[in-house]
Amino acid sequence: MSIFAHRQVQLDGISVHLVEAGDLQAQPIVLLHGWPQSWFEWREVMEGAAREFRTIAVDLPGVGESPTAVAGGSKQALAALVHDLIGQLELKNATLVGHDIGGMIAYAYLRRYQDVAQVVIVDVVVPGIAPWDEVLHNPHLWHFAFHAIPALPELLVQGHQGAYLDYFFNALATDASRITPDARATYAQAYGSDAQLAAGFDFYRALAEDARDNSAAIGATTDTPVLYIRGEGSRGNIDSYAEGLRAAGVRHLTARLIPNTGHFIPDEQPAELWQHIHEFLTATGPNAQ
Repeated sequence: MSIFAHRQVQLDGISVHLVEAGDLQAQPIVLLHGWPQSWFEWREVMEGAAREFRTIAVDLPGVGESPTAVAGGSKQALAALVHDLIGQLELKNATLVGHDIGGMIAYAYLRRYQDVAQVVIVDVVVPGIAPWDEVLHNPHLWHFAFHAIPALPELLVQGHQGAYLDYFFNALATDASRITPDARATYAQAYGSDAQLAAGFDFYRALAEDARDNSAAIGATTDTPVLYIRGEGSRGNIDSYAEGLRAAGVRHLTARLIPNTGHFIPDEQPAELWQHIHEFLTATGPNAQ
């Protein structure tokens, strides 16, 4: 019997697919996936978390079973939609967790709203926040520029989603076998249509706008506790990411490096990821000493 309950929620004319597990009265955790994934990347994390927390994983607008994209893909606009979701569900003292693109959305939410208890950002560079400029010049991340080209990525990737996404899973995971054939097929299906591909590539087309938005907030401090997690196999020094977030105004930052994993931590090391998140929630939650 599955622990997961699926439903659609209407937010300002946009239908968003949610997957929930755990006690509805427990402290809530909202999970935002990255590219090229869907809510499904959180399934094993949710299995652990649901023993104690209410967990809510979202298909980002336009991806998977969320049929309508947010025009332009800006992270502020997506954060506003998540804010509406948290309000409609009446979630109190929620923790917002985002991986990759989801982490960018979580940061945008952190800077715009002050109504979540904690924020967790998993293995991503935040646009406009150091080491953003360094990352943009990394030739290994060529896809940032390619995905930002209007229409061309959709034209070339349509019909080849499985092979194209496999390239990233194989290149960026420490052990690519941890991203199972079932997961790969699910992710390819989540970007199966032209509209779904466009929604995913729009996340990248908005990065310059996201960088301007985030740069404008540098210097304004936030006291919301933030956990930044990186895979040991990911490129880049975690200290430079932590220093960038602190310099941008994140006053209470915890940084953790997870061994034996690359970029796709929720698929590669879900138990370790949940352990770090749980320790952070215990240390910074309402009952922390």
